[in-house]
Amino acid sequence: MTRSPGECRIVVCDELHADGIARFTELGYEPQVVVGAAPEVIHAALAEAHALVVRSATKVTAELLDRAPALEVVCRAGVGVDNVDVAAATERGVVVMNTPTGNTVTTAELALALLVSLARNVPAGDRRVRSGQWNKKGLMGTELSGKRLGVVGLGRIGRVAAERAQGLGMEVIAHDPYLEKTGKGSPLHGVALASLDELLQTCDFVTLHVPLTDETRGMISRERLFAMKPGARIINAARGGLIDEVALVEALDAGHLAGAALDVLAQEPPGADHPLVGRDDVIVTPHLGASSHEAQRAVALDSADQIGAWFADGVANNAVNAPAGSPQLLRQLAPWIDLVERMGSFLGQRAGEPIKKLEVTVHGKVAEAGGVEHLRLALLASLLRHQGFDASVNVVNAPTLAAGRGLQVLEGESEGSDGYTSLIRARASSRGGEESHFVAGTVFGGQPRFVRVEGVYVDLAPQGHLLVTRHRDRPGVLGALGTNLGAAGINVHRAQLGAIGAGHASAFLSIDRQPDDEVMARLEELEPIEEISYLFL
Repeated sequence: MTRSPGECRIVVCDELHADGIARFTELGYEPQVVVGAAPEVIHAALAEAHALVVRSATKVTAELLDRAPALEVVCRAGVGVDNVDVAAATERGVVVMNTPTGNTVTTAELALALLVSLARNVPAGDRRVRSGQWNKKGLMGTELSGKRLGVVGLGRIGRVAAERAQGLGMEVIAHDPYLEKTGKGSPLHGVALASLDELLQTCDFVTLHVPLTDETRGMISRERLFAMKPGARIINAARGGLIDEVALVEALDAGHLAGAALDVLAQEPPGADHPLVGRDDVIVTPHLGASSHEAQRAVALDSADQIGAWFADGVANNAVNAPAGSPQLLRQLAPWIDLVERMGSFLGQRAGEPIKKLEVTVHGKVAEAGGVEHLRLALLASLLRHQGFDASVNVVNAPTLAAGRGLQVLEGESEGSDGYTSLIRARASSRGGEESHFVAGTVFGGQPRFVRVEGVYVDLAPQGHLLVTRHRDRPGVLGALGTNLGAAGINVHRAQLGAIGAGHASAFLSIDRQPDDEVMARLEELEPIEEISYLFL
C-alpha cells in the first residue's frame, strides 16, 4: 500500500549525511532524527515508525522490531546488514534494504591507500617522528611500479582497485571463482585471471575484495600464507575472517611476509593484546572502508530515494530479503521465502558447473496467494549467492544478473502437488543438461521441509551441516559413514537414504559440524561411495 509523505513516520537512528536529510525533505517527508536521544524518546519514535534508517551503530534486533509494530522497511545506509536481524525482519514482514553502490570507489581507494602506505612504511615512519626520532633506518620501502598485484574478487570494488593499480604502473592479475569456472575471461583489459594458488605464489601484493561467506571464511589459511611469494604484502579492506590471523602473525614473525594492512579484523574492535596491533610491519585501521564524505553522502541519498520509492510505489530497491510487495503479503510468504532460499542454497552448492536453467513450479494455496513471482525470485537470488555472486544479490537485481550470465528462469512442467496443500519444486541444470539437480519442499508448522531431493522422497529439515552421497546400493553404507564420522568426533543427527535406480542410492546425513578435508577424503575413499559433498543450509 502506498502512502503520502504526510502519513509516513521515518526515524533516523544513526548519523546520516545532511544531504540525505535534505533529500527526505525534498520528497515531502519529515524524518525524525533520534541520534543520541534518551531511550524513552527512541522507544516512542519506534512505536510509530514506518521506516527506519540505520548505519552500523544501531542493532536492529528482534526486540527492537517488536517495539516497532507499524514498521515496514529498514534501510541500512551502507552495504553490510550484519547489524540487522534479517530473519526476524522477514518474519515480521519488514523489508530490509541496503545501499550497495555508494561506497564502491571509497573502499577501493582505501585499499590502494593501505597498499601505498604499506609499501613505503608510512605509518611506522609517522610514529617514529611523533616519538621524537628523526631516523629512517629500517624503513626502506619498495616501489609499486612494475610490481605484480593480485586482486582476489573482481566485483565492483575489486574492479575499481584493479583499475587504480594499473594507473600506478602495476601488473595486475585477479582470481574470481565464478569467472574462472565459466571460462568467460577477465572483464578488465590487461588483467589476466589466475587460480588463487598461482596468484598467491607470484604476486608482490595481494588485496582481498570478496564477501565473508562459509566458502570464503579463512580462505587465506596458514598453508596459503606460507605459499605466498616470500616478501609479499597482503591487504584486506573487505571483511574480517578472510585471513587466518594467528597464521598471519606466524608468517610475519618468520619473515616470510613483509607486511600486512588490515581495515577489518575477525573481531572488532580488537582486544588490547591483539598480536597484529602495534607491529611496525602491520597497518590496522578501524574499518574505514566507507568513511569518506562522498560515500556517506551517496549512501544517505540512496537511503532517502529508496524509502521514498517504497512509500510511493511499493518498490523495494536493493531489498535483501524480499521483492516489492505489501507487508501483509510478506508476512504470509515469510516461511515460504525461507524455504525457497534454502532450496536455492542447496541447488547452488550442489552444482559443480554454472547453472544455465532454473525451473520453478509453485502449487497449491501459496500459489493462489499471489506470491509466485516473489518466491521464484527469492529462490533465484539465493542460488546466485552460491554461484559466485556476493551477498548483495537480492530479488531486485537477481533477474539482471541471471540474464547477464545466460541463466534462464522458467516455469517448470506442472506435476501436481503430490497431496500437499502447497508444494514448490525446483530443478537446476547446466548447459545442455549434463548436470541436473532437483529439490521439492513445503512448510509444516511454519518450518521449511524438503520432501524430495534428487530422486529420493525425504522428510528433511534443511538447516545446518549436511552430507549428500551418491553410492552403490548395498548394505553397510550408512554404518561405514557413521563409523568414520564418529571417529572424527562428528555426530550424525539424522540420516535418510533411498534408491535412485540402476543399483544406486543417495544418503542425506545431518551432522553437527563441517568435516575437514582429511575426513572428507576418507569418506570419498569408502568403496561404495561414488560422490559425496558437504553443504551448509
